[in-house]
Amino acid sequence: MTVIYNIIILCENLRRTKAMGKNIAKLLIVFVLIAAVVFAAFGTYTIAGVTKNGAFDENYGIRQGLDLTGGSVITFEAEAEDVTAEQMNTVVSVMRARLDGANYTEATVAIQGEKRVRIEIPSVSNPDDAVKLLGQTAKLVFADSEGNIVLDGADVKKAQKMYGQISEMSASENYVELTFNAESIQKFANATKEAANKEEGKNYIAIMLDETVISAPSVSKEYASEGINSETAVISGGFTAEAAAELASLISAGQLPFSLKVVEQSAVGASLGETALADSIKAALIGILLIMLLMIVLYRIPGLAADIALVGYIGLFVLLMGLFHTNLTLAGIAGVILTIGMAVDANVIIFERIKEELNSGKTVKAAVGAGFKRAFAAIIDSNITTLIAAVVLYVVGVGTVKGFAITLGLGIIISMFTAIFVTRIILTQFAGIFSKNPKLYGGK
Repeated sequence: MTVIYNIIILCENLRRTKAMGKNIAKLLIVFVLIAAVVFAAFGTYTIAGVTKNGAFDENYGIRQGLDLTGGSVITFEAEAEDVTAEQMNTVVSVMRARLDGANYTEATVAIQGEKRVRIEIPSVSNPDDAVKLLGQTAKLVFADSEGNIVLDGADVKKAQKMYGQISEMSASENYVELTFNAESIQKFANATKEAANKEEGKNYIAIMLDETVISAPSVSKEYASEGINSETAVISGGFTAEAAAELASLISAGQLPFSLKVVEQSAVGASLGETALADSIKAALIGILLIMLLMIVLYRIPGLAADIALVGYIGLFVLLMGLFHTNLTLAGIAGVILTIGMAVDANVIIFERIKEELNSGKTVKAAVGAGFKRAFAAIIDSNITTLIAAVVLYVVGVGTVKGFAITLGLGIIISMFTAIFVTRIILTQFAGIFSKNPKLYGGK
């Protein structure tokens, strides 16, 4: 019996040793992946002959906002005597669209007086580059599916956002109404007749501003015989009030009766000083280190797992910001630090659930699994509500508000991933190595 007992003990020890080896191997893989992400975010390396200095590379990484790095300020003036407020608002919409299209989400556009627009663009040290981006008059054209131009901005008399019934049988909705010049009605009728007779997917008239398609409404078969032969035409399709107003404003830009001239352009320095970014990062690092220390003191091994996942979170977040060439201002830094706090908050919820499970008498492995399962719903609920707020800020806001929304939304998504998946993987492997001592996991 003693021999059999010893054999059983030996087999059990071998099984535990093998399981522990697997846990250690998985931990090493996770550590290597996190180290690779951090190095890609902050290290210097060469890819395809191009040397990159991590996510903060001046040419390929994160862009610094006007308050951190300076930039260009350009003031345009309308070359016309009688300029309406509606026309100036259209100019602002066009400039905003061009800036957002070039990923300058932190830029600001504001009307000055009656005829001027002031634009501040961070990270563009040469004002001439900004003038090339913004200076040309908006060019509006209507083109068929083959790319043939059928009308231009001069053919449109007016574009306005409307709300009501398009037909007697339809419900009220937001739409854009176009009004054409008398000499352009027949041209539009011929173009829509030709489009209506084309196959599905090619039966549209594309509306292009500065060679970018802003809308491509299709023409229904009912116009196959004569086309849309009237002074007005309607663009519909489930628009929100804001989307309809924006489309009308962009179309109106192509029929502005004036061009814009540059009356002032200059390069400006960082309003918060050259050390603003370094000081902000230093403050963030001190806060992060204190949080990591507190997590270990309060939760021991789970706190250590959260700290390792937090390092991965910071590396992944910075790396993605660099890949998207995000403009970083102090508002953006605030969004980053806020999401770091939310990532730790998710871990706190999980670890408190694990402590409750341990104190109820469960083993460490069982408590870890149950803790994550119980905390999952609460984490998803809290993060989704904040993510909705970030989306609203991005859609409605402009300039620094939109930049804050980008960093907040991106941080929430990554923090959920690291809290729910990365922390769980690390903690599960720790539980396989130190599974006999519940005190190491915050239990009594």
